[in-house]
Amino acid sequence: MPSNKPIVKDIPRKCGVPREVLKWIQSLDLTYPIKNTRRDLANGFLVAEIFSWYFPKDIQMHSYDNGTSLPTKLGNWSQLERFFTKKKLDIPKEMIDGTIHCKRGAAELLVQTIYSLLTNRLVRTLTSEQEVDFTDRKYQVHLPMHARSTASHAIKNNLKITECMTEPNIITNKQKAHAIINRHLEHRNLDRMEDPTRFNIRPTIGELAVRLAPLQGDEASNEVWSSEQKKDSPFSAAGREQKTSSVQFREIQVQQMNKSSQMSVKPGSIHTIQTPVFTQ
Repeated sequence: MPSNKPIVKDIPRKCGVPREVLKWIQSLDLTYPIKNTRRDLANGFLVAEIFSWYFPKDIQMHSYDNGTSLPTKLGNWSQLERFFTKKKLDIPKEMIDGTIHCKRGAAELLVQTIYSLLTNRLVRTLTSEQEVDFTDRKYQVHLPMHARSTASHAIKNNLKITECMTEPNIITNKQKAHAIINRHLEHRNLDRMEDPTRFNIRPTIGELAVRLAPLQGDEASNEVWSSEQKKDSPFSAAGREQKTSSVQFREIQVQQMNKSSQMSVKPGSIHTIQTPVFTQ
Protein backbone atom coordinates (compact mmCIF):
# COMPACT_ATOMS: atom_id res chain seq x y z
CA MET A 1 0.00 0.00 0.00
CA PRO A 2 1.34 3.46 -0.77
CA SER A 3 2.34 5.52 2.22
CA ASN A 4 0.33 8.62 3.06
CA LYS A 5 3.34 10.44 4.52
CA PRO A 6 4.41 13.55 2.61
CA ILE A 7 7.76 13.39 0.83
CA VAL A 8 10.10 16.16 1.99
CA LYS A 9 13.40 16.76 0.23
CA ASP A 10 16.48 18.83 1.00
CA ILE A 11 15.39 20.01 4.42
CA PRO A 12 18.52 21.22 6.26
CA ARG A 13 18.96 19.84 9.75
CA LYS A 14 19.17 22.19 12.71
CA CYS A 15 22.39 24.10 12.12
CA GLY A 16 22.14 27.31 14.16
CA VAL A 17 21.64 29.58 11.13
CA PRO A 18 18.74 32.07 11.28
CA ARG A 19 15.79 31.50 9.00
CA GLU A 20 16.31 34.71 7.03
CA VAL A 21 19.88 33.63 6.18
CA LEU A 22 18.67 30.19 5.06
CA LYS A 23 16.07 31.80 2.79
CA TRP A 24 18.76 34.03 1.29
CA ILE A 25 21.02 31.02 0.60
CA GLN A 26 18.16 29.08 -1.03
CA SER A 27 17.36 32.07 -3.26
CA LEU A 28 20.87 31.95 -4.75
CA ASP A 29 20.20 28.55 -6.38
CA LEU A 30 23.58 27.06 -5.51
CA THR A 31 24.97 23.97 -7.21
CA TYR A 32 24.79 21.93 -4.00
CA PRO A 33 22.22 22.59 -1.25
CA ILE A 34 23.56 23.28 2.21
CA LYS A 35 22.36 20.49 4.49
CA ASN A 36 25.13 20.51 7.08
CA THR A 37 26.64 23.98 7.40
CA ARG A 38 29.81 22.87 9.15
CA ARG A 39 30.60 20.15 6.62
CA ASP A 40 29.39 21.79 3.38
CA LEU A 41 31.24 25.10 3.84
CA ALA A 42 34.56 23.62 5.02
CA ASN A 43 36.16 23.40 1.56
CA GLY A 44 35.15 26.95 0.54
CA PHE A 45 33.53 25.89 -2.77
CA LEU A 46 30.02 27.05 -1.86
CA VAL A 47 31.41 30.22 -0.29
CA ALA A 48 33.12 31.04 -3.57
CA GLU A 49 29.87 30.34 -5.45
CA ILE A 50 27.98 32.72 -3.14
CA PHE A 51 30.45 35.53 -3.87
CA SER A 52 30.40 34.72 -7.59
CA TRP A 53 26.76 35.87 -7.72
CA TYR A 54 27.81 39.33 -6.50
CA PHE A 55 31.30 39.53 -8.07
CA PRO A 56 31.13 37.44 -11.28
CA LYS A 57 34.20 39.06 -12.84
CA ASP A 58 36.46 38.49 -9.85
CA ILE A 59 35.60 34.87 -9.01
CA GLN A 60 35.75 32.16 -11.65
CA MET A 61 34.28 28.88 -10.43
CA HIS A 62 36.54 26.73 -12.62
CA SER A 63 39.41 27.75 -10.32
CA TYR A 64 37.81 26.08 -7.31
CA ASP A 65 37.59 22.36 -6.60
CA ASN A 66 34.75 20.71 -4.68
CA GLY A 67 36.91 18.24 -2.76
CA THR A 68 37.23 17.19 0.86
CA SER A 69 41.00 16.81 1.23
CA LEU A 70 43.03 19.27 3.27
CA PRO A 71 45.13 20.57 0.30
CA THR A 72 41.90 21.26 -1.60
CA LYS A 73 40.46 23.24 1.31
CA LEU A 74 43.64 25.26 1.77
CA GLY A 75 43.85 26.01 -1.98
CA ASN A 76 40.26 27.24 -2.21
CA TRP A 77 40.48 29.37 0.90
CA SER A 78 43.82 30.90 -0.10
CA GLN A 79 42.15 32.23 -3.27
CA LEU A 80 39.22 33.52 -1.22
CA GLU A 81 41.52 35.27 1.24
CA ARG A 82 43.25 37.11 -1.61
CA PHE A 83 39.83 38.13 -2.91
CA PHE A 84 38.79 39.37 0.54
CA THR A 85 41.95 41.45 0.79
CA LYS A 86 41.40 42.93 -2.68
CA LYS A 87 37.79 43.90 -1.98
CA LYS A 88 38.57 44.93 1.65
CA LEU A 89 36.01 42.56 3.13
CA ASP A 90 36.40 42.22 6.88
CA ILE A 91 36.28 38.49 7.57
CA PRO A 92 38.45 37.43 10.55
CA LYS A 93 41.19 34.87 10.04
CA GLU A 94 40.03 32.93 13.11
CA MET A 95 36.62 32.48 11.53
CA ILE A 96 38.14 31.11 8.33
CA ASP A 97 40.43 28.70 10.20
CA GLY A 98 37.52 27.51 12.31
CA THR A 99 35.48 26.80 9.18
CA ILE A 100 38.33 24.88 7.53
CA HIS A 101 38.82 22.69 10.60
CA CYS A 102 35.06 22.24 11.21
CA LYS A 103 35.09 24.00 14.58
CA ARG A 104 31.79 24.28 16.43
CA GLY A 105 29.91 27.46 15.46
CA ALA A 106 32.54 28.79 13.03
CA ALA A 107 30.69 28.03 9.76
CA GLU A 108 27.40 29.37 11.13
CA LEU A 109 29.05 32.63 12.18
CA LEU A 110 30.81 32.89 8.81
CA VAL A 111 27.51 32.58 6.88
CA GLN A 112 25.92 35.30 8.99
CA THR A 113 28.93 37.58 8.45
CA ILE A 114 28.81 37.04 4.66
CA TYR A 115 25.06 37.74 4.68
CA SER A 116 25.61 41.04 6.50
CA LEU A 117 28.44 42.09 4.14
CA LEU A 118 26.62 41.29 0.88
CA THR A 119 23.09 42.43 1.75
CA ASN A 120 23.86 45.28 4.21
CA ARG A 121 21.39 43.75 6.65
CA LEU A 122 21.96 42.99 10.28
CA VAL A 123 21.20 39.58 11.72
CA ARG A 124 19.42 39.72 15.07
CA THR A 125 21.56 36.99 16.59
CA LEU A 126 24.81 38.51 15.28
CA THR A 127 26.31 41.33 17.34
CA SER A 128 29.51 43.22 16.66
CA GLU A 129 30.82 42.54 20.17
CA GLN A 130 30.22 38.79 19.98
CA GLU A 131 33.12 36.80 21.39
CA VAL A 132 34.74 34.46 18.88
CA ASP A 133 34.73 31.16 20.76
CA PHE A 134 34.76 27.99 18.68
CA THR A 135 35.08 25.55 21.57
CA ASP A 136 32.47 23.15 22.91
CA ARG A 137 32.04 25.09 26.17
CA LYS A 138 28.39 26.00 25.52
CA TYR A 139 27.56 22.39 24.82
CA GLN A 140 29.41 21.16 27.92
CA VAL A 141 27.54 23.58 30.19
CA HIS A 142 24.18 21.99 29.34
CA LEU A 143 25.43 18.50 30.18
CA PRO A 144 25.18 17.01 33.69
CA MET A 145 28.32 17.08 35.79
CA HIS A 146 29.18 13.42 35.34
CA ALA A 147 28.81 13.57 31.54
CA ARG A 148 31.18 16.48 30.89
CA SER A 149 34.49 16.05 29.11
CA THR A 150 37.75 15.18 30.78
CA ALA A 151 40.99 16.99 29.92
CA SER A 152 42.00 14.47 27.26
CA HIS A 153 38.52 14.49 25.72
CA ALA A 154 38.55 18.31 25.68
CA ILE A 155 41.80 18.24 23.67
CA LYS A 156 40.27 15.75 21.24
CA ASN A 157 37.15 17.88 20.72
CA ASN A 158 38.85 21.28 20.42
CA LEU A 159 42.10 20.42 18.63
CA LYS A 160 41.46 18.87 15.23
CA ILE A 161 43.93 16.66 13.41
CA THR A 162 43.82 19.00 10.41
CA GLU A 163 45.19 21.80 12.60
CA CYS A 164 48.24 19.70 13.42
CA MET A 165 48.65 18.88 9.72
CA THR A 166 48.37 22.53 8.70
CA GLU A 167 50.80 23.68 11.41
CA PRO A 168 53.32 20.84 11.95
CA ASN A 169 55.32 22.83 14.51
CA ILE A 170 55.38 20.77 17.70
CA ILE A 171 55.82 23.77 19.98
CA THR A 172 52.76 25.54 18.53
CA ASN A 173 50.63 22.43 18.92
CA LYS A 174 51.83 22.01 22.52
CA GLN A 175 50.84 25.59 23.28
CA LYS A 176 47.36 24.98 21.86
CA ALA A 177 47.00 21.81 23.96
CA HIS A 178 48.17 23.61 27.11
CA ALA A 179 45.70 26.43 26.46
CA ILE A 180 42.85 23.91 26.17
CA ILE A 181 43.94 22.18 29.41
CA ASN A 182 44.20 25.48 31.30
CA ARG A 183 40.74 26.51 30.08
CA HIS A 184 39.40 23.12 31.15
CA LEU A 185 40.92 23.53 34.65
CA GLU A 186 39.43 27.01 34.98
CA HIS A 187 35.97 25.67 34.16
CA ARG A 188 36.48 22.85 36.67
CA ASN A 189 37.41 25.32 39.40
CA LEU A 190 34.29 27.37 38.62
CA ASP A 191 32.18 24.23 38.91
CA ARG A 192 33.75 23.46 42.30
CA MET A 193 33.03 26.98 43.53
CA GLU A 194 29.41 26.83 42.36
CA ASP A 195 28.70 23.42 43.93
CA PRO A 196 31.22 22.73 46.74
CA THR A 197 29.04 20.10 48.43
CA ARG A 198 29.27 17.80 45.41
CA PHE A 199 33.06 17.76 45.56
CA ASN A 200 33.17 17.57 49.40
CA ILE A 201 35.14 20.82 49.69
CA ARG A 202 35.53 22.04 53.27
CA PRO A 203 35.92 25.74 54.03
CA THR A 204 39.35 26.97 55.06
CA ILE A 205 40.20 28.61 58.39
CA GLY A 206 40.17 32.03 56.72
CA GLU A 207 36.68 31.44 55.38
CA LEU A 208 35.45 30.27 58.79
CA ALA A 209 36.93 33.28 60.60
CA VAL A 210 34.55 36.00 61.73
CA ARG A 211 35.05 39.14 59.68
CA LEU A 212 33.83 42.36 61.29
CA ALA A 213 32.18 44.98 59.16
CA PRO A 214 33.89 48.41 58.94
CA LEU A 215 32.81 50.93 61.59
CA GLN A 216 30.56 53.78 60.56
CA GLY A 217 29.55 57.10 62.14
CA ASP A 218 29.49 57.22 65.95
CA GLU A 219 31.08 53.81 66.33
CA ALA A 220 34.21 54.98 64.53
CA SER A 221 34.48 58.12 66.71
CA ASN A 222 34.05 56.03 69.89
CA GLU A 223 36.76 53.66 68.72
CA VAL A 224 39.17 56.58 68.15
CA TRP A 225 38.36 58.03 71.60
CA SER A 226 38.97 54.68 73.35
CA SER A 227 42.31 54.25 71.56
CA GLU A 228 43.40 57.70 72.73
CA GLN A 229 42.43 56.85 76.33
CA LYS A 230 44.52 53.70 76.17
CA LYS A 231 47.51 55.71 75.03
CA ASP A 232 47.18 58.08 78.04
CA SER A 233 46.90 55.21 80.54
CA PRO A 234 50.06 54.64 82.70
CA PHE A 235 49.74 50.90 82.13
CA SER A 236 50.04 51.19 78.37
CA ALA A 237 53.32 51.28 76.49
CA ALA A 238 52.80 54.90 75.46
CA GLY A 239 52.04 55.84 79.09
CA ARG A 240 55.20 54.14 80.36
CA GLU A 241 57.30 55.95 77.78
CA GLN A 242 55.76 59.27 78.79
CA LYS A 243 56.44 58.55 82.49
CA THR A 244 60.09 57.65 81.94
CA SER A 245 60.61 60.79 79.91
CA SER A 246 59.60 62.93 82.97
CA VAL A 247 62.41 61.54 85.22
CA GLN A 248 65.11 64.13 86.23
CA PHE A 249 68.58 63.59 87.71
CA ARG A 250 70.39 65.50 90.56
CA GLU A 251 74.07 65.35 91.54
CA ILE A 252 75.05 64.72 95.18
CA GLN A 253 78.49 64.54 96.79
CA VAL A 254 79.58 61.35 98.59
CA GLN A 255 82.74 60.94 100.72
CA GLN A 256 84.61 57.70 100.06
CA MET A 257 86.60 56.10 102.93
CA ASN A 258 90.29 55.39 102.35
CA LYS A 259 91.49 51.78 102.79
CA SER A 260 94.52 52.75 104.89
CA SER A 261 92.62 54.88 107.35
CA GLN A 262 88.92 54.22 107.35
CA MET A 263 88.24 56.99 109.91
CA SER A 264 90.06 59.77 108.08
CA VAL A 265 88.99 61.31 104.85
CA LYS A 266 91.67 62.43 102.43
CA PRO A 267 91.24 65.56 100.43
CA GLY A 268 90.14 64.98 96.87
CA SER A 269 88.30 61.78 97.70
CA ILE A 270 84.91 63.28 97.13
CA HIS A 271 83.04 61.76 94.16
CA THR A 272 79.72 62.60 92.58
CA ILE A 273 77.00 60.19 91.56
CA GLN A 274 73.61 60.68 89.95
CA THR A 275 70.40 59.57 91.60
CA PRO A 276 67.02 59.72 89.95
CA VAL A 277 64.43 62.04 91.34
CA PHE A 278 60.82 61.38 90.31
CA THR A 279 58.60 64.38 89.79
CA GLN A 280 54.89 64.29 89.57
